[in-house]
Amino acid sequence: MLTPNQSSAGELLQLIRSGQANTRADLQQATGLSRSTIGQRLNLLNQAGWLKESTGSSTGGRPSQQILFDPTHASVIAVDLETRYARAAVLDLAGTILAEQTGPLRISDGPDQVLDQLAGWFPELITAAGIDAGHVRGIGLSVPGPVDYATGQVVEPPIMPGWDRYPVRERMQKAYADHVHADVEGGPVPVFVDNDANLMALAEHQANHRDCTAFVLVKVSTGIGAGVVVGDTVYRGIDGGAGDIGHIRLHDQPDALCMCGSYGCLAAVASGGALAKQLAALGIDADSASDVRRLLGDGHPDAIRLAREAGRRIGEVLVTVITLLNPGVLMIAGDLSGAPFMTGVRELLYQRAFPRATAHLQVVTSRLGDHAGVIGAASMVVEFLYSPASADARLARLAL
Repeated sequence: MLTPNQSSAGELLQLIRSGQANTRADLQQATGLSRSTIGQRLNLLNQAGWLKESTGSSTGGRPSQQILFDPTHASVIAVDLETRYARAAVLDLAGTILAEQTGPLRISDGPDQVLDQLAGWFPELITAAGIDAGHVRGIGLSVPGPVDYATGQVVEPPIMPGWDRYPVRERMQKAYADHVHADVEGGPVPVFVDNDANLMALAEHQANHRDCTAFVLVKVSTGIGAGVVVGDTVYRGIDGGAGDIGHIRLHDQPDALCMCGSYGCLAAVASGGALAKQLAALGIDADSASDVRRLLGDGHPDAIRLAREAGRRIGEVLVTVITLLNPGVLMIAGDLSGAPFMTGVRELLYQRAFPRATAHLQVVTSRLGDHAGVIGAASMVVEFLYSPASADARLARLAL
């Protein structure tokens, strides 16, 4: 139970959004506030347009009025940036996609060109979603590299040349303003940036595994990265480096040159990019992780053999990850997440890990597929904007 001093309007909103309290009586019981105080704080939330009411079910008496968060009162823009293409979408606050666009885009072209190109998609997306620019409350950006979440800066990314410590948030705000000509609540639209595996893990956990208190997602595409959710929170480490398992060194691969410049990294041996190089050396048309995915879909025998072996190599590393974190769910996502790769992962994992570490472990593939990145990016924006502290600050500004 919250104490009355803790029970701001933002705290009430958190209880409502989480489903812990959806009637006035529920809110009184959860907070200890009087009915009149509850009413005053709900009025603030209603005036902001954040709530809606519906009639609950009846057990014989008068049905209660259900107080719900209204996910349609605003929208967010989310972008999932890959190495050679991007997916952008407009979503409501519940993560429902209202409009989306995918297109070719090379992350190696650098942040200025990439962010301007993305922002050029936004006006058409906003129109396709049936909203106006004033309805957009924030932008979430998923990137394939380590991110210092506090600053929104990409830090020493192996596959993002020119992005290291670049002011992504500020540049995205400028590009949005140039193309869309809109601010939010008197200021520039807020922009949030995080690593793609983190955001995919957040989306998958919220959509299908909320009851799992320790959740790990491993994305295997051009590179290899992991996202970890503990409780309901993404674990990022001290400065955003948690989950960067693609650069764990393998003792028996001293000559494998990685994109980071080091030798022997897991990504240099078992990523989609690494498999594309191995297939190309066999005379097979493969230049990227997407090509490997295509070959696997076609049942190409060399692609299947190499994907299974890659799964085994990653399984070796995941034995340590599983033993350390003891998760309930290990999810494999990305271009390589098909049956051959999963077979290799399971072979090594169950062979090498202590039985207790895997006794209650589910090893699964992505449920949200190619949309996990944009859904996670949108959720990142919503979780920040409607957190108790942010909600209270926004309500104070709206009251001025």
